[in-house]
Amino acid sequence: MAGTTGHTLKAFDEDLDQLRASIAEMGGLAEAAISESMRALVQRDLEAAQKVVDDDQKLDALEMEVESRAVQIIALRAPMADDLREVVAALKIAGVVERIGDYAKNIAKRVRAIEQSPNLRPLSLVPEMARIVAEMVHSALDAFVARDAQKAAEVCQRDRAVDDFYNSIFRTLLTFMMEDPQNITPATHLLFVAKNLERIGDHATNVAEMVYFAASGDRLGQRQRGIDSTQSD
Repeated sequence: MAGTTGHTLKAFDEDLDQLRASIAEMGGLAEAAISESMRALVQRDLEAAQKVVDDDQKLDALEMEVESRAVQIIALRAPMADDLREVVAALKIAGVVERIGDYAKNIAKRVRAIEQSPNLRPLSLVPEMARIVAEMVHSALDAFVARDAQKAAEVCQRDRAVDDFYNSIFRTLLTFMMEDPQNITPATHLLFVAKNLERIGDHATNVAEMVYFAASGDRLGQRQRGIDSTQSD
């Protein structure tokens, strides 16, 4: 019986390792989609933008694979406590990462519209915001693979910086549009890009909160998320 139990535990550990590997692969694809969509935007590279759109199918396929594997683990292994939290977290995280890929795809789709506006000065502000959210995605998924609650909490604390970036870009674009009505259309497209990046930051924070709960069994408080309770609604 002991041998059977040992064999079962080893098989379960292998299932979890495969689940973590698939999530990590999804994260790598999502991170690449963010950086490539931004590079395509800055360089007005329509071919690179289309590749981001086309490659989104890989994320969709991986999400389905993770969902199938997670359901199978729950059905066959009946995990308890910590292990169950991790499997459920993986199931939820896969859906969130797929959404992150969709936001990157949305950015890539704006390249054609912005490509017609060579003098879009506020564009210089956006790549740094993209770098921050891509790092948040990377760190959140690293925390999942490592079951590192502290690293997950640190990701959540960076969300405010993303919000500040978005507000700054919004004000800059508003000024840009007021300077010349011809700027309104391209600036609106760029505002949508910034909003997509802000949503990616929100989703990275959501992933980190799931990781924190899966690793610790506790929910992140406002203070741990870097939120001043005196300013909350």
